[in-house]
Amino acid sequence: MTHSFRILIAVILFCQPLGAAAQGAQVAFGNTAQDSSLPVEVTADNLDVNQQDGTAVFTGNVLIGQGEMRLSAPRVLVVYKNDQSGIEELQATGGVTLVSGEDAAEASRADYNVDTGLIEMEGDVLLVQGINALSGDKMFVDTRAGTARVTGRVKTILQPENGNQ
Repeated sequence: MTHSFRILIAVILFCQPLGAAAQGAQVAFGNTAQDSSLPVEVTADNLDVNQQDGTAVFTGNVLIGQGEMRLSAPRVLVVYKNDQSGIEELQATGGVTLVSGEDAAEASRADYNVDTGLIEMEGDVLLVQGINALSGDKMFVDTRAGTARVTGRVKTILQPENGNQ
């Protein structure tokens, strides 16, 4: 999702009458539930590994794929489990885009717990689902259930099914 597309969505959201404002909204996210046991594929321009603390930092055009889910960011810190048997957590920063099926979300940062399948996105969250958009301060994605919960000054425009008001 480009920066200009995000600005366009923001203009549409904030120039029309408020359709819904709440402290939290539960929505579907992605076409199907994500299997967090699938392999995680990471591509990036650079990699720095720290054997002492069991971390790796990917920088530059980072793209992470797991099943149908894709996450991109300028920088991703990978924290390995204590026994080095797998990935415990991914911490993406610098502007993050998360795509699952036809749904896409943007935020300043995202933390993904691979074992639980939970992703916490925060900082100017924007969720786009087809013609609908939803914004808030934080979004919690349960990849196993295929749902998301947006909190913190949630705003959306509800479109009538037939397009008439």
